[in-house]
Amino acid sequence: MQEWVACRRCDGGSPIFPKKYTRFEKARIVGARALQIAMGAPVLIEVPEKMGNPIDIALLELEKEAIPITVVRRLPGESRVSSEK
Repeated sequence: MQEWVACRRCDGGSPIFPKKYTRFEKARIVGARALQIAMGAPVLIEVPEKMGNPIDIALLELEKEAIPITVVRRLPGESRVSSEK
C-alpha cells in the first residue's frame, strides 16, 4: 500500500498522489545535485571514503532523503501540486 501524506494541493487541500518521485524527477534531482557537488557545494551526508563520484553521492543523498527540494507537478486543467521532502 502506498503512503498518501506528503503531496498536497498548493492551496493546502487534501493529498492526491503518493510520496514517490517519477524516474524523470529523480534524474533531474540527482543531476542537479551532482552538478552542485562537482562545483564545490557541501555534501549533506556522511560519505564513505571510496565514494568520490558526485552522481553516486547525489544518489545516496536522495536515498537518505537529505536533499531539501520541492517538486511542483502540473495536473490536467492547469492546477499545480507541490511535493516537499
